[in-house]
Parts: sequence; structure tokens; C-alpha cells
Amino acid sequence: MEEFETLTAKFHFVDLAGSERLKRTGATGDRAKEGISINCGLLALGNVISALGDRSKRSTHVPYRDSKLTRLLQDSLGGNSQTVMIACTSPSDRDFMETLNTLKYANRARNIKNKVVVNQDKASQQISALRTEIARLQMELMEYRTGKRMIGEDGMESINDMYHENSMLQTENNNLRVRVKAMQETIDAQRARLTQLLSDQANQVLAKVGEGSEEIGKMIQNYIKEIEDLRAKLLESEAVNENLRKNLSRATTRTSFYGGPGGFSPALLGPDPTQETSDIIELAKKDLEKLKRREKKKKKSDHDEGEEEEEDDDEEEMDAEESSEDSDSELDEKENFQADLANITCEIAIKQKLIDELENSQRRLHTLKQQYEQKLMMLQSKIRDTQLERDRVLHNMGYMESGSEDKAKRIKAEYEKKLSVMNKELQKLQAAQKEHARLLKNQSQYEKQLKKLQQEVTEMKKTKVRLMKQMKEQQEKNRMAESRRNREIAMLKKDQRKQEHQLKLLEAQKRQQELILRRKTEEVTTLRRQVRPMSGKVNRKVSLPETLSDSAHRPPTGRIHGSGAPNGTRPVGVYSTRVARVKWQSLERRISDIIMQRMTISNMEADMNRLLKQREDLTRRREKLSRKKERLAAEGPEGEKAVQTLSEELESLLANIDYINDSIADCQANIMQMEEAKEEGETVDVSAVIGSCTLSEARFLLDHFMTMAINKGLQAAQKESQIKVMEGRLKQTEINSATQNQLLFHMLKEKAEFNPELDALLGNALQGEADLEPSLTSGSRPPTGVEKRVPESSPLTRRKTYDKGQAAADRAKLFEISLCLFLRGVINPVPVSKSSRGATLQCVHVAEGHSKAVLCVDSTDDLLFTGSKDRTCKVWNLVTGQEIMSLGGHPNNVVSVRYSSSLVFTVSTSYIKVWDIRDSAKCIRTLASSGQVSSGDACAATTNRTVTIPTGENQINQISLNPTGTVLYAAAGNSVRMWDLRRFVSTGKLTGHLGPVMCLTVDHSGNGQDLVITGSKDHYIKMFDVTEGALGSISPTHNFEPPHYDGIESVVVQGDCLFSGSRDNGIKKWDLAHKDLQQQVPNAHRDWVCALGVVPGSPALLSGCRGGVLKLWHTDTLSALGELRGHESPINSISTNNSLVFTASDDRTVKIWRARGALDSTTEMTDMADESASN
Repeated sequence: MEEFETLTAKFHFVDLAGSERLKRTGATGDRAKEGISINCGLLALGNVISALGDRSKRSTHVPYRDSKLTRLLQDSLGGNSQTVMIACTSPSDRDFMETLNTLKYANRARNIKNKVVVNQDKASQQISALRTEIARLQMELMEYRTGKRMIGEDGMESINDMYHENSMLQTENNNLRVRVKAMQETIDAQRARLTQLLSDQANQVLAKVGEGSEEIGKMIQNYIKEIEDLRAKLLESEAVNENLRKNLSRATTRTSFYGGPGGFSPALLGPDPTQETSDIIELAKKDLEKLKRREKKKKKSDHDEGEEEEEDDDEEEMDAEESSEDSDSELDEKENFQADLANITCEIAIKQKLIDELENSQRRLHTLKQQYEQKLMMLQSKIRDTQLERDRVLHNMGYMESGSEDKAKRIKAEYEKKLSVMNKELQKLQAAQKEHARLLKNQSQYEKQLKKLQQEVTEMKKTKVRLMKQMKEQQEKNRMAESRRNREIAMLKKDQRKQEHQLKLLEAQKRQQELILRRKTEEVTTLRRQVRPMSGKVNRKVSLPETLSDSAHRPPTGRIHGSGAPNGTRPVGVYSTRVARVKWQSLERRISDIIMQRMTISNMEADMNRLLKQREDLTRRREKLSRKKERLAAEGPEGEKAVQTLSEELESLLANIDYINDSIADCQANIMQMEEAKEEGETVDVSAVIGSCTLSEARFLLDHFMTMAINKGLQAAQKESQIKVMEGRLKQTEINSATQNQLLFHMLKEKAEFNPELDALLGNALQGEADLEPSLTSGSRPPTGVEKRVPESSPLTRRKTYDKGQAAADRAKLFEISLCLFLRGVINPVPVSKSSRGATLQCVHVAEGHSKAVLCVDSTDDLLFTGSKDRTCKVWNLVTGQEIMSLGGHPNNVVSVRYSSSLVFTVSTSYIKVWDIRDSAKCIRTLASSGQVSSGDACAATTNRTVTIPTGENQINQISLNPTGTVLYAAAGNSVRMWDLRRFVSTGKLTGHLGPVMCLTVDHSGNGQDLVITGSKDHYIKMFDVTEGALGSISPTHNFEPPHYDGIESVVVQGDCLFSGSRDNGIKKWDLAHKDLQQQVPNAHRDWVCALGVVPGSPALLSGCRGGVLKLWHTDTLSALGELRGHESPINSISTNNSLVFTASDDRTVKIWRARGALDSTTEMTDMADESASN
């Protein structure tokens, strides 16, 4: 790359969001919209990839502008770039279809082929070329100026001879320089070798004298090296001096020859050369004698020797400067000196070797002498001992002769005794020797046997290894044969499916041909009937088939030619119609094939999903049985029979699970084979067929497509009508069921006269009995009877005609009323388990009655209020344990509920309904998030669930009342709207949050103000001081920091402390007096902290998370007091009264908890972790 040339490139790393199936994710609201948007973007990207990678679509338009994603990726996909797609898949069989679709998507992206080239600017390219040309011309001009190039007589360019000569001289100079360098290296090596030899010689001489040491040797070596360097410098100086002398003599000769006044006189040249030569020779002889003496003696110290050598060198340098004419003789003498020195060194080495050999001989002689002396001393000692023994024996013999015979006998007996003992020992030793010989013989036999056995073992091992190899080879052959058979079976199955598929196609084609033939036969029959009266016209008979075939496939405006038309145009029209019919049949078959394949794959996917669901159910059941089996096994021998029964059930469940797994694997294999068959069977290219159509063929195909669309639309309409009929029957069945429930209700009402509890349950339902009877009777009468039975206040009297849709809505409403009257909620007691009897927090009752998740709860000492996703708010009597009433008609989920002085406030979407429950469930006001107020129920006309929020309104997330019940605070959007409940008017807003306000709480401060604390999705908690009668926009008085790491879900106030729970799984404690953070628990729960509450009568904080877990914390230290599984689903809200705690969950229940004793001690909380299954 040149100096001013730069290469730039871009790297795009795009993280694509995965496609989502709403059926799998279950997303709703904004999450569902986001998933739909992602799927739309991926669909547009897939279209672009197909257009770029499919060879048959390369000439078509690439739809880059269909989405923002494809527009951003335009350069990366089809531009001057290389594209790589990394697909993420799942190994789970639950995600088989997603994995298959992902791989197909990535396979299409792999077909994109781009060629990357370097794009270069024309201006920069031209500038670069001009710069190169300028540099070349400057170089050529320089060659002309220096004379390298020249113009000959004939005008041709040539290279100067001086340039060639200069090049040759430079080459020769380089070669000589290399030779000089090599010779210099050789000289240095020889100098180092000479230095080493001289130092070794000096060390040997010093070693002989006995004065050698390592330091002295190194010093001698350094001195010798320095001497050699100085000698080399001396030789160089003498050579330079000789050259200077020769130049000077030539200059003197020239000056004397010319006789100039500037000639040199002999006095200037110095003394007589002969005298100088003799002096130099004498000095050299002296130096030689000195060197010989020094080499012969070598007894002086190294320091003196070095000084003498330096003095000699200085003298030699001075002599060399004085006399240079006799340098050759001096060199010869020095060479002789060096030869003598080498001889001396050689003799010294030889003598040193002789000395070493003599010393070794001396040492050997000394050693032999010592050994001889030791042997001599040993012999002398033996001789001395022998003499002593001799004297002692002689002395004893003399003593024995003088002794008595008894003593001799005694000595003889002792001798014989010793001799017998020694004989016995000899016999024992001989026996041992025989035994030893026998053992040696046996040992040799044993060794032979051992060798034989070892050989046999070795042979057996070899045989075993050979057999193992044969077994492995046989197993490998069997495995390969089995795999080959499996492949053959798979191929046969595949061929069978292909044949079945082809058979179905042929059958469909045959049916289609039969249908076409029957239709043509009917048309011919009809035409024959029309042609019979004109049988006399032969020309019409001849032209009839042609005109029919022509008119049958032409537009209605075309003319029908008679027999007078030219005969040459008929074959063309017939041929084009036949070709168009063939194309239509191929397209129709292709469409039928695609429909059948997709239906088959869809059915297989449904079967696989059903099998996956069955496997999940069986797995949960197996886990439940396993836990039960472990529990029974821990009880002891009492539950052995039950454990055996459970083991059999587990075995059957495992067999079912294995069977389902095999079925899932087969289903996946079938889907893959269908995909392969679909890829192999795509023989008809629809786009190619359509692209090759002429105008008349396109009209023919368009007519048939129109006919097919009409037929399919007719079939769809018929199916829809059938579905409506079935829905009507289903509703009629539901009405009949409701009627039966009503009859059951009347029967229960009669029995309620004798049962007070049942009378309390049905007390509120008695009011609607009179209105229910006309509705029930009108359901079985004609439509006119319905209009007469309806009271004047009913909206149905305004209609003059009967509407089936309205009747269906009335029946549905009647069904809901019937269900509400009969299926009222009830608060059931919960039996106390053994493990939870000592627990501080116990579940005592469960309120059941909602059909969907319970989102909010509020309570007093006598009443309980719950809001649910079923769009109702239920009112419960805590004294009787029964549902009092159900407040319905909400447009969507009831997300918040509050009660104050006979008024119930419920929140749904952007509306707050105010209910007066003193006489009956009546909505008296409807408050909107925008500040508008409506009398009565503004949402009464909404019968179906409404997800959209009107323009100008915001979603209301939570409401709260001040302690006096005069002001209502509603969190709508990123602000909180204030309502004066005495006049039902909006008085102002609390602003300051950047995100939606998710929760709030209101307390009464000491100076008569309302203390409002809000938590938002912007992670912050703000505090507002609201005075009575405040108007307009109010800013926060304090912003609590540091914030949470995620949105705030719940806040609760106890005294001067504020507790907050967030989606970051943490709980924080704030001091309201000092407005700072006191304590925090970062990971209080494993999931979002959704609700907080203070346990009545105890210094304990209760928290509930999205995982259904309840935890107790000490309000002073935030230390954990215990935890338990409160619900199996997320806990959405916590409320308390003076004695009870209420928790609402997604499991459609509200659990009622009672606190036992104080929570100051933590010893009683150890058993709370076991309380999950019983509650």
C-alpha cells in the first residue's frame, strides 16, 4: 500500500431478535405487539434473503424498503460485503419446529453469494498515477544530469561507459572488502589461539614452581592478549611508516632531480641509516636474550613480567619509529623467536608429561610399599603369636606330665565328648546339605513348571486379545449391517411415502379429469340439445366444436367467428388453449400438493404439541408420586404396601413417558422426511410457469384462479355458517344448563328457610328472582314474545325487529347472571397441619370465587374487596365467610380497589368506578384519567373486553385514599391525579417522574398535610407534601437516593420508616425523618418483589414475590425471620386489617393468614419453610 493510500471498511454486527409464537409465549398487550413487529421484520428479511439467494428470483425486485431492518441491512446483505449468519437453536424436542424453521432460514441465507471488490475514488486513483509518473521522470532526469544516460550521435539513448566502469569497480571493492573482513577474522582467531597457548605455557611453569593460581593465570592471559594486540598495532604502524618513507624518498628524489630550492637536506632526514640499522640489530639481540632468559627461568612474578613486557614493547615501538628500513630482518628474528618459543613450549609440555608419569609411578611405588609393609607387619604378628602359642603348649605339656592320670582321663573324655558333638553337627550339616540338594532339584522342577505356566498364561492372554478383537470386529460388522438395514428401511419408507404421495396426486388428478370430463360431457349434451333444431346447417355443425372451444376460453366481449372465418386461425387457437389448460392443471396440482403438505405438517405439529403436553403432565405426576413415595418410605414399615403400589404406578408412568418420547421422535422424523420430500418434489416452478404465459394464457389462468377463489370463498362461508350454527347450539346448551342451575337454585332457596347459613348465601340473590323468571320464560318463546315480555325500561323495546345477534347476547348475559347467582364465591377454612401449628404465620382461610387471576385486594375488619382479571370486583363478608356481591361491567382487568365509607373505588384501564354498596351494587360516578367525571356507569355499553385506551387517557395503575377519606390519588401515566371526593372534581397533579407511576401510598403528616410517596418505573421514589385544598401541579419535596436498579412495585409506610420493593429483587428501608437510606437487602427474593405489607400487632414486614414465596423481615433490622410457599403462582397484592393478612395471587384465590404472638424471636420461624403443600 502506498504512502497516501488508505483502505476503509465497515463491520456491521446485528443481533436479530428471535421470532415469537404468541401461542407459546402467551404474550399480551405491548409484549404481543412487540412480538408481532419482530415477526414482521423477520418476514421482510426472509423475503430479501429469498430474493438474493434463490437463483430463480435473482432477476426480481429485492424488497429492501419493506421494513427498517432490511433497509439498515441493505449494504450487508446485497452490497459489496460478505455476510455471515449465526443461528441459535435449542436441543430440546419441545422446540423442534422452531429449530427446523431456524435452520431453513439460515440455509436460505447461506445461498447469498457476494463478490467483494475495492471501491476506489477516481480522483485519488488519478493523483496516485500522476505521482508515480513524476517520480519516474525525476529519476530519469537525475540519470541524465549525472551522466549515466547520454544521447548518441544517432539520437538513441545509451548508458555511459564511466557508469559501467564505476559499477565494476564498486563490485570489486565490495569483494575485496569481504576478503579483508574474512582475513581480519582469521587473524583474530590466530591471535586468540596464540594467547591461549602462551597463557597455558606460563601456567605450567608456575605450576612447576608451585606459585600458580587461578587469578595469576587469568592475569597472565590478559597480559599476553594485550602484548599480542600491541604487536599487531606495531606491525600495522611499521607498514604505514614504510609506505610513508617510500613516498618521502620518491618526493626527495623528484626535488633533487629538479634542483629546486625546496629540496630536503640530509640533516632533515635524521641520522645515518647504517648506524640506525646496527643499533636496531643490537637492540633486537638484547631483547631476544631477555626473552630467552625470561622463558627459561619463568620464576618472576606476573606483575614484574608484565612491566618488563610493557617496557620492551615501548622500546620496540620507539625503535620502530627510529628505524624502519631493516624491519624485514627484525621480522625474521621475531619469527625465529616465536619458533624457539614454540619449541620451548613443546619441550615444556613433554617434560610436564614426563613429570606427571614419574609422579604417578612414585605414587604407585609408595602404595606398593605401604601394602608390603602392612603384609610384613601382619606376618611378624603371626610369627609372634605362633611363638607365644608354642611356648604355652610347651608349658602345658610340662604341666600335664607332672599331673595325675585322672585329669588326663577327664581331658580325654571332654575331648571325646566334643568330638561326638562335632560328629553330630557334621551329620546334621550333611543332612541339611542333602535336603538343600533335594530342594535345589525341586526348585529347578518348580522353575520349569512356572515357566511352562507363564507360557500358557501368555498364550491365553494372546488368545483373549484375539477373541476380543474378533468380537469387536463382529460387533462393528453387526452395527454397520444394522445401520445399513435402518437406512434401507428409511429409504423404503421414504419411497413408500413418495409412492403414496404420487398415488394421491394421481387420484386427485384422476378425480379432476373425471370432473372435467363430466363437465365437458354436460356442456356437449347441452349444446347438442341447442343444435338439434338447426341440424340442416352443416357448416354450423362443422364449426361448432371450434367455436365452443374458442368461446369457452375467451372474454365475454369477444366475437364468435362463423364458418366464413379463415381456416388457418383455428389450429392456433386450439393449440394455445390446450397449452393453457396444461399449465393450469400443473398449477392446480402444485397448489393441491402444497395445501396437502402444509396440512400434513400442521397435523403433525399438532400431534407433537399434544404429545409434549402429555409428557409434561406425566412428568409432573411422576414427580408428585416420587415425592409421595419418599414421604411414605420415610414413615417406616407402615407404608410398604403403599410404596409398592406407588412403585408400580411410577413404572407404568415411565413406560408411558418412554412411549411418548418414541412417538415424539417418530413425529419429528416424519416432519423432517416431509420437508425433504417437499424439497425433492418441487418439480413445478410456479413463477417460471407464470412467467412463460402469453396474454391469452394469462387470461385463461386468471379466469380459473377467479373461479377457484370463488369456490374456496363459498366453502369458507359454508364452514363459517356451520360454525355459527354449532355455536348457537352450544349457547342453547349453556342456556339449558343455566335453567337447570336456576331450578337447583330454587330448590336450595326452599331449603334455605331451615338453614340460616344457606339463607345468608342466597339473601342477595332473592332480589333478582322476579326479574329472572321473565327472562327465563322468554328464552323459549318466539321473538315476538320476547318483545312483549321485556319491560319498558329494557333497551330491547326500542328495536322493531328481532336481531339474532342481540338474542345471542341476551342469552349470554342470562347465562352470566345465572352463574353469578349460583356460583358465588365462598371463604373456606384451611385445616392446620402438624408442621405449621407452631408457626407464627398460619393460613386459616382461602377465598375462592374468581375465574381468573386476582390482581388486587383491600380489607376492613368486616369486609374484603378483591379485583381480578375476570373484570369483576367481589365483596366478601368476613363474618359469614360468603361473597356478598360482585361488581362487574369493567372494560378490562380490575387492577386496584379501595374502600372508604360505603364507597368502593375500582380501577380498570383508564377509568375509576365509584360504587355505592349500601343498598345495592350501583355505580354512581365514573372518573377518567384525564380529569373528566361522568355520572353513573360510563362503561355500561362495553360488553366485551376492551384493551385499547381512548385518546387523551392513560392507564391507571393504582389508587390510594388519604386517611380522612376525602382525597383520592390515582397513578395515571407518569403523574398522580388528585380528586376531591366531597365534590368529585379533579384538583391537581403530582408530577416529577420520568416513567409510569406503578405504586403509591398516602400517610398523614404531623402538620395536617398528606404525605404521598410514589414509586415509578424510572427506579426512583419521590415524596410529596400535599396541603388541604392544594391546586395545580405539585412538585416533589424529596427524591430518595440511591434509586433501585429496576422499577418499583410496592411501597408501604410504618411510623417513620418507608419500605420499598422493586423488580431488582431487593427491599430497601428509608428513614422519613432524615430522608436517607437506612438498610437494604439486595436479593431479598429470587424474583420481583411484587407486594409488601406490615403484619398487624408485630414488628414484622411481609413481602411477596412473583415466584409465590412469602418472606418475613424484622422491621428494625431487616433480618430474615423466615419464608414459606404462600401460593403456587405470583403474589400480586397484600392487605392487612387489625388481625389478619390477605394475599392475592394468580392462582385465582385469596389466602387469609393469622399472626400468632409476637415476631421478636426467630425460634418459631424454623418450621415455616415446610408449609407449602398444605397451604
